[in-house]
Amino acid sequence: MRTLILMESHAIGETTPALIEETIGKNFERVAAENADREALVEVASGRRWSYAELNADIDRAARGLMAVGIEKGDRVGMWSPNCAEWTLIQYATAKIGAILVNVNPAYRTHELTYVLNQAGIRLLVSATEFKTSDYRSMVGAVAEEVPNLERVVFVGTTDWDHLLAAGEHLPESVVRDRMRTLQNTDPINIQYTSGTTGFPKGATLSHRNILNNGYITTDLLVFTAEDRLCIPVPFYHCFGMVMGNLGCTTHGATMIIPAPGFDPAATLQAIQDERCTAVYGVPTMFIAMQNHPDFARFDLTSLRTGIMAGAVCPVEVMKRCVSDMNMAEISIAFGMTETSPVACQTRIDDDLERRTATIGRAHPHVEIKIIDPATGETVERGTPGEFCTRGYSVMVGYWNDAEKSLDAIDSEGWMHTGDLAVMREDGYCNIVGRIKDMVIRGGENVYPREVEEFLHAHPDIEDVQVIGVPDERYGEELCAWVKLRSGARCCCGARLRERETGPLQDPALCQGGRGVPDDGYWQDPQVPNA
Repeated sequence: MRTLILMESHAIGETTPALIEETIGKNFERVAAENADREALVEVASGRRWSYAELNADIDRAARGLMAVGIEKGDRVGMWSPNCAEWTLIQYATAKIGAILVNVNPAYRTHELTYVLNQAGIRLLVSATEFKTSDYRSMVGAVAEEVPNLERVVFVGTTDWDHLLAAGEHLPESVVRDRMRTLQNTDPINIQYTSGTTGFPKGATLSHRNILNNGYITTDLLVFTAEDRLCIPVPFYHCFGMVMGNLGCTTHGATMIIPAPGFDPAATLQAIQDERCTAVYGVPTMFIAMQNHPDFARFDLTSLRTGIMAGAVCPVEVMKRCVSDMNMAEISIAFGMTETSPVACQTRIDDDLERRTATIGRAHPHVEIKIIDPATGETVERGTPGEFCTRGYSVMVGYWNDAEKSLDAIDSEGWMHTGDLAVMREDGYCNIVGRIKDMVIRGGENVYPREVEEFLHAHPDIEDVQVIGVPDERYGEELCAWVKLRSGARCCCGARLRERETGPLQDPALCQGGRGVPDDGYWQDPQVPNA
């Protein structure tokens, strides 16, 4: 008789590589000195390029400028802009002088801008002048009287920026080094605002230690070296861009490539080709857009080796195309949240195809994860859905000026409760099956939208899909699917899906008169503003 041994859904990541116990500024200067002549940053749209030595010098100019206009350690400096070289300069300049960088979403309207400026107490805002339909000058002017803490606004690409840099020219270079010596790697250095779907957004506050190590380890698992060139179409105002992207590169002496201010599939593909990028990041909708671009086949992507898909549920079929059609044999899936800096789980590049395309990976180095019963808090058996929790160096300092919500998110033992529903397999790899709030209870049965989405993604006419729960008189909740069809495809109320499973429909009435999903039906991914 065989005894069945049940394993708990609990795992601890490796202890290598060792954590970096430096501030962001100190780490950057060390790596820059080791890679002085290597290319550090490329902004494709403007053609501007920096070596590590040049980038370090320009970061110091910005840092002295901020100090000259009165920015002290712990002051909040906002950055409101799509991706640009100045974003990167301000990211590292604030880190060097101990100012807390506040990432402001470029899609914000005036009411959201007002809230963030006041809630974070931003003293200085660096802003673009405009982007797409957003006139940032007008919006800043509209809220000026409502934000008493805001003392100065610097618009990128104008004389404001020139004046900021000029302001620090009279200061000796030593002032930046002197300020850096007063910093600790546990100091808060970044505030990122999370979704405000249930009210105003919360400011996840992250330290040097949080984000420096998360960026470093994430790319270390991709076996990054100074030879790598990363295309970064994901936004800098998210952890994906500024942590996994920028910090992931600079901790290894690799090159940051900014393909465009906002995501554009053609511009991204062109940048990969022209800059011979070895890696590219993206959320699933970005990879879908690239793979379905009409000129996709003409781009030379043979330089690609690796990259990361994250930020939303990663469809298996899309991952497989990254491997087969984009030359990304070593692509990785990463999972986490802003509050965990962000990555908590990641697949490894030497994992088999099944693990790399059908899971979110296993625990990150120096990170502990567990799956619990949301009702009891007990760790569930492997194979059983529950809430994903994590703890370790990567868990945020807390929510800015919100002790109550911080205590709600991080328990007394240091576990961050993510709100994500996950399953840990016997091999320690995990799958996300939904959100606690998103789980649909249909007639007493738990239905996970992720499972339905994966099934629908396998249909040849469907390009993208999002499944949600809607009220239903009979079942309490019922499923609703928003579907984006491939170009030229039509899908009548699920009829063709049913045909695929059961054979041709015999009753044309089941198609409800031919009414189906509009050809332009599209789910807007919140991770891709204005996609």
